[in-house]
Amino acid sequence: MAKKQFKAESKKLLDMMINSIYTHKEIFLREIISNSSDALDKLCYKSITEGAKGISREDLFIKVTVDKNMRTIKVSDNGIGMTAEELEKNLGTIAKSGSLDFKTENEKQDDIDIIGQFGVGFYSAFMVAEKVVVITKAFGSDKAYSWESNGADGYTITEAEKENCGTDIYIKLKEDTEDERYSDYLEVYMLRSLIKKYSDYIRYPIKMDIEKSRKIEKPDSEKPEFEKYIEEETINSMVPLWQRSKDEASEEDLNRFYKEKFFDAQDPALTIRADVEGAFSYKALLFIPSSTPMGYYTKEYRKGLELYSSGVMIMDSCEDLIPEHFRFVKGVVDSQDLSLNISREMLQHDRQLLAIRNNIEKKIKQELKKLLNNDPENYEKFWQSFGLQLKYGIVADYGAHRELLKDLILYYSSGEKKLVTLERYVETMPESQKYIYYACGETVNKIDNLPQTEQIKDKGYSILYMTDEVDEFVVNMLGETHGKQFKSINDKDLGIETDEEKGDIEMKQEENQVMLDYLRDSLDGKVISVRLSNKLKSHPVCLTTDGEVSLEMEKYFATIPGDHPDIKAQRVLEINPSHKAFYMLCDMWQLDKDRCAKLGKLLYNQALLIADISIENPAEFTDLFWDLI
Repeated sequence: MAKKQFKAESKKLLDMMINSIYTHKEIFLREIISNSSDALDKLCYKSITEGAKGISREDLFIKVTVDKNMRTIKVSDNGIGMTAEELEKNLGTIAKSGSLDFKTENEKQDDIDIIGQFGVGFYSAFMVAEKVVVITKAFGSDKAYSWESNGADGYTITEAEKENCGTDIYIKLKEDTEDERYSDYLEVYMLRSLIKKYSDYIRYPIKMDIEKSRKIEKPDSEKPEFEKYIEEETINSMVPLWQRSKDEASEEDLNRFYKEKFFDAQDPALTIRADVEGAFSYKALLFIPSSTPMGYYTKEYRKGLELYSSGVMIMDSCEDLIPEHFRFVKGVVDSQDLSLNISREMLQHDRQLLAIRNNIEKKIKQELKKLLNNDPENYEKFWQSFGLQLKYGIVADYGAHRELLKDLILYYSSGEKKLVTLERYVETMPESQKYIYYACGETVNKIDNLPQTEQIKDKGYSILYMTDEVDEFVVNMLGETHGKQFKSINDKDLGIETDEEKGDIEMKQEENQVMLDYLRDSLDGKVISVRLSNKLKSHPVCLTTDGEVSLEMEKYFATIPGDHPDIKAQRVLEINPSHKAFYMLCDMWQLDKDRCAKLGKLLYNQALLIADISIENPAEFTDLFWDLI
């Protein structure tokens, strides 16, 4: 039979598909196996609707065979096969999908689950093949046909010999080049790996002949002898774990699946299952790791869920399915409703994708909240690994996710001596307490020793200790929660003084304003103000700030590469008017203003040490100390 030309602008279109649509050559095996699966589905459907005899689902299979000498990969199925007319229509016209036509013609049937829609997957074989031969025999027909093509130059269709219905696809690989080793696809381990990666959940068995060896028992032989033999194995799992009911998938099964799939030596901290039907349908199996993965808080870490469509893997890491604040979640999503692009390697951004993402986000929040309420000990372990991520989530996107995440965050409470939720903190506040008090620092112990905490604790109020750099940004983003505003222990007005106490401080400030201004000037711009404190009880001094930038924020920005000259805290030196240090200042002010200034510098350096800030000139500090003694 004379060679025919493809019915589309063949060379240009085929070249585009081979070189542009698919980004990975290995995808060809997935596409060919998916076509075979569709052929088996069609035969099953025919047996149901037309009552075709002699068809049993248990007898249907796909087989992959390698011939290294001929450099061929053969993919066979005992599905519905094709007539000469169907060969012409389906393989003679690029982007003509027989599977899509079949699905459209029978669109009212619920049991049709056809993978192929675009009619281009078959031609992905030409990424690795110099020639493709298809031998097929339609179910119920007594004639078989062969379709053969070397690519864009056209194809031939001739009669052939084939005993049973179904299709055999022979892919003759290209010769190796300096840039590409096509011979790798002739290795059983490679094909097996690709089947497991992309087609593990095809619903029919995918079989291969595997060479094995066994020991030959020979009593007279000193060395053990082995013989090789061939055994047919089913490579794929067929029924994915997420398609099984809870009764069919034990906790041990789920843990083993997670560890093998995501290369973790530990069991997951939490397993989340989702089975959603409706306007969009999907199944998901999600896992939260027990510990922070290596490199998690780096740019190199890749978030994303594995995406399947009808059991065929589409993407190994779909970032669009998981929000950034839950980027630690691993797992798989399987949906028939997603709009894929023509290569099935990428998603088209549509409302179904967004709906699934939003639903997954709510499900994760729900399960984490349940863990927090029912198993606080294990939630704290989760928090140690991924709490920082939730805090970043509150700050990100201008606080768009703060309502979703605020109920999940924990802080150490000075009163309860343990981690508590914001809700718990507010619930246990005394009636007289107006604010949620918080303090930032490097460690819980260092914060607990800050002079500013003393007066609040004496009132019987708890303080939330915040030890992460992002914490003050979290507080600023939240503003308030559960009807209570946040207030730093460094605020000018802590809301705990009586009007009489405020008046007394204001009067002393006014009486000593000249001295305090002198001390400020003697510190050469290191502080914008020296004032009498309403926060201190037994300690002489503390360092606070005015304005939006706190000391902890200044420390944070100092760690970021680059020059940030404008991001500096406006420091304030606060002096306890009831401490003997203040009375010494007053005495020196009357007797020796220079010594008063030296004492002011000494107190400032002490305030730096209390605030965990390095002293600029330790030698000067030591000299001041001994000079004043």
